[in-house]
Amino acid sequence: MQTQAKDFWKPFKPSACILKLKGSTTDEVFEEITTVLVKAKLLPKALREKAASAFVEREALASTGVGNCVAIPHVKLEGLEEPVFCLALAPEGIEWRSIDGSPAKIFFAVARPERASDNYDPDRHLESMRWIAAIARDADFRRFALAVSNRTELVELLREMSER
Repeated sequence: MQTQAKDFWKPFKPSACILKLKGSTTDEVFEEITTVLVKAKLLPKALREKAASAFVEREALASTGVGNCVAIPHVKLEGLEEPVFCLALAPEGIEWRSIDGSPAKIFFAVARPERASDNYDPDRHLESMRWIAAIARDADFRRFALAVSNRTELVELLREMSER
């Protein structure tokens, strides 16, 4: 990975990771993801419902299932000050209308502000999304992610991937 990619893992916090999603529908998955983002104090509570709806609406436009059992749901959210990230796992898989027909097992959920600010650089955000897409294509990452035993290990795996 490029030198500037070394810290793309840092916005992922163990408190904003989910090792086993309970939901089986897009609505349920996005409710869980936005709830954990609020509990992790990354997403303001006042924006939780708006965020969950934005994810559902975005998914209705076209699937964010990029293949290889990975989905990268991402939305713009009015009122958000800086991007927030959640890495969630569904080891059994969830039907997600993925490009290759595979169920989604690894979800990189991202909500970002609508406009550039001191806390949000759109160019840097695009680079971080490219980094996420590259990790999503890495078979070793996918295998190891689904085998972690706790949320800290999951974030540590992201850190290790950034050093490759």
